Amino acid sequence: MHRKQLVIIAAMITATFIGFGIIIPIMPELPVVTHFHLNLMLAIYSAASFLMSPVWGSVSDRVGRRPVILTGLVGYTLSFLLLALSLDELWLIYVARLLGGLFSGAVISCAVAYVADITTDEERTKGMGVVGMSIGLGFIIGPGVGGLLSVWGLRAPFLASTALTFLLLLFALRSLHESLPRERRRQAGGKKRESRWKAFQGSLKYLYGLGFVASFTLAGLEGTLQFFQMEKIGVTAVQMGGMLFANGIVGAMIQGGIVRRYVKKGSEPCVMLIGLLFCAAGFALLLLSSNVWNATLYLCIFSVGNALVRPCITSLITQKTTVGQGVASGLSSSMDSLGRICGPLFATALYGLGIHLPFVAGAVISIASTALIFRFIALDRARTETVRA
Repeated sequence: MHRKQLVIIAAMITATFIGFGIIIPIMPELPVVTHFHLNLMLAIYSAASFLMSPVWGSVSDRVGRRPVILTGLVGYTLSFLLLALSLDELWLIYVARLLGGLFSGAVISCAVAYVADITTDEERTKGMGVVGMSIGLGFIIGPGVGGLLSVWGLRAPFLASTALTFLLLLFALRSLHESLPRERRRQAGGKKRESRWKAFQGSLKYLYGLGFVASFTLAGLEGTLQFFQMEKIGVTAVQMGGMLFANGIVGAMIQGGIVRRYVKKGSEPCVMLIGLLFCAAGFALLLLSSNVWNATLYLCIFSVGNALVRPCITSLITQKTTVGQGVASGLSSSMDSLGRICGPLFATALYGLGIHLPFVAGAVISIASTALIFRFIALDRARTETVRA
């Protein structure tokens, strides 16, 4: 494993998600952004990332990871700059979020493919654990920094995001080396271009489906948790911030500690089964919340499960894929984005029927999703036996 390059990618992912997280507590404060527009912007951002991530991944298989990552950072920087300059113009805010979604897929999907390039199959899960930890740290640090910077005005967090992503671009130009050898790029470029959906075949379609479920349930939880806990225990915004901070810390520790150190090649399906059971338990226990402390504990139980599932899915996809790592990682990123589009919409609709229903549904979906793992195991085992024969 190329530890220096892995550290650079981890720093890049963390800084990217800090830049994204900085704006989260600020958007609802903008006078022109209503609740409807906020949710629509989130959907547009995720939809753009969903559509473009496989495209960026496929391009990176032909031209290399580094130029695509650099292109993504340029576009991401410009999206934040446009936000900082357009707080009074709703249509420009929409354009900025669309640009952010289009170019964020280049950074994240190619960063995952980069890690797949520099790790062996045995090291892959550890590498993906670092990726997950970096994302978690970015989400932890970003919203808190955004809230503090808002003391200097609503533009300050957006300008800070612009500066951070620009510095990240300069850092990548100086320190990020190409991970995909030129001869492998020529091979990819010499072949007939494959459909991105070729990756969505055989046993792998169950892993992509599970990736969608993991993102879908997480996004649904994020979209309804604060409203539920306000009704249930009267949680305040500050208390919810503390809950989410603890949740993020636990997720980062699991992915950067347990997954990276102890999950070995071949054990991923078992770890994912355990993770889904933790997710189901977290959803069910949240219904019993009676104060901030036990609500935080129950949320962290869910976080343990989600943190066990996600890096194992990514690791298995990069190990088992029969197409380029960029295409595979791009499709994985798209499934994550699709889950983030559908999850909040589904959970919010259920919440309107009964505040407990999103959590009941989350528990049921988590348990039902274990069937995807068993199906993946059966098909993968059959494929392996066919190859050996």
